[in-house]
Amino acid sequence: MPEQRPFFYDPPKDPPVVLYEDADILVVAKPSGLLSVPGKAAEHADCLIVRLNALYPEATLVHRLDCATSGVMVFARNRAAHRHLGLQFERRKLSKSYVARVRGRISADEGAIDKPLRCDWPNRPKQIVDFIEGRPALTRWRVEAREAGATRVRLLPETGRSHQLRVHMADLGHPILGDALYADDDAFAGAPRLQLHAETLTIRHPSGGEPMTFVDPCPF
Repeated sequence: MPEQRPFFYDPPKDPPVVLYEDADILVVAKPSGLLSVPGKAAEHADCLIVRLNALYPEATLVHRLDCATSGVMVFARNRAAHRHLGLQFERRKLSKSYVARVRGRISADEGAIDKPLRCDWPNRPKQIVDFIEGRPALTRWRVEAREAGATRVRLLPETGRSHQLRVHMADLGHPILGDALYADDDAFAGAPRLQLHAETLTIRHPSGGEPMTFVDPCPF
């Protein structure tokens, strides 16, 4: 695993892009490089939820994406919606799909990675595979395109562990390009940003339970 690289926070300045809104939910396209919530350091206070609350004071966080990951996020606009959405994430009653570009050419067309994860405490925020103390983590994947020296994959997580997709793909021998935490130097230098994007999110609407799918087309 590569040594810890320094973290420089220079978030994009553009205002949040709202994909959908109603009385219960707010769906937003998070850009790469913006924290979902404030960091511990004062210079890491700028984040998506703070920017959203300036426009939607009632919006509350339901889930997160890594700072370097872009894509669809849903926020609640009232207490009942927050509770309903929170249970969907907790009980895995929703579905998400990500697009990633990884180093190397994956020969198989699809597969699954079923390896438990836990925090690597001396190297936080890194996560590691641990079959003794780790929490269950399952990622299904399928190849969408093969490039010269890289593969574009669709990632379908069935659990939501921290850094799950990044650790699983690195453990498979195909780290995500541009990954500052888990990629070796060649893969890290292979893209100007982390090549991981949360493209689709399907939830049940908090009022009535109607399935709704939101899409933020992959930018890379």
